Amino acid sequence: MNELSELRGLRADAPLPDADRLAAPRARLTAAFRQETRPERAALTRRRMILVGAAAGALVVTAGIVATLPEDSTHASARKGPQVLSAGASADALELAAATVEKHDGTEPGPKQWVYEKSTVFVQGKPQSSEEWTRWDGTGHANLPGIPPAGDVSDFDPDELQVWYGPNQEEKWKKEGYDDRSQRQFYRFLATLPSDSDRMMKRIREEHAIGSTKGETRAQRDWREIDVLYRSVLIPPNVQAGLFRALAKIPGTRVTTGVKDPLGRAAIGVSVTYAERTPSGWQGKQEIFFDPESYAYLGETGGDGEMVSARAAWGVVNKPGARP
Repeated sequence: MNELSELRGLRADAPLPDADRLAAPRARLTAAFRQETRPERAALTRRRMILVGAAAGALVVTAGIVATLPEDSTHASARKGPQVLSAGASADALELAAATVEKHDGTEPGPKQWVYEKSTVFVQGKPQSSEEWTRWDGTGHANLPGIPPAGDVSDFDPDELQVWYGPNQEEKWKKEGYDDRSQRQFYRFLATLPSDSDRMMKRIREEHAIGSTKGETRAQRDWREIDVLYRSVLIPPNVQAGLFRALAKIPGTRVTTGVKDPLGRAAIGVSVTYAERTPSGWQGKQEIFFDPESYAYLGETGGDGEMVSARAAWGVVNKPGARP
């Protein structure tokens, strides 16, 4: 990445969503419900109704939408299981997600606090979990299970918390031009990005965080960039909102409600499907899962299930070994 100081002046503060800003998606959703009695609109109505099905109405309430929804129809939709939304309804759902996360707390952790993440990957269908603690200023790291040392491992206990402390590497990385970033540096880089999704993605592409692939389309590149960014444990609220709005602009993106994430939790899925292998090697359905109420990142699958991972737990704690 380029020097973070070059990006300091680019931030555009994101206003909190208000009634006018949410009027259009709210009106489209309300209209869809009212069309339920018209036979020729029944299929579209059912697909839009499940915007609240997965969370039994919580998605609408959480986003600050004031609308009266048919309770019986909502519950019936939820019972149908996974429902793929149309392009228009998917865009509406992603706008509601963006409006919700914009209101989240964006307080940065203190330098001595630790970011905790428990992740699970599935290897041949079997889950393997690990826990990681990273000190916000980059001077500490901890793992469970621990990593075996080189040489004699007779006394090694994988269930013992393995903690490392060292000097702050941020200035060294910056001075020597490394791409490495502490979580604090990366968070602050993201905080400088403009809130407008088009400008935000332009700046992200210019940073070459994941590198370009010859022959890759902009839409394919944007999906890869967003997929990687969502793996960050902490993302500023305005950037989270921008990422949802950027997803809505990628051709072929669809939202599916009433799904389960890799750990079996209720979720909504946001996906694209590549019928043929992309220049970067991606093929099949690529899906990112989010909590249906908070829109927190839960995990992802790729290549029609070839790659499966989940974020089991996360948060900010005051010492290694502590859990939220």
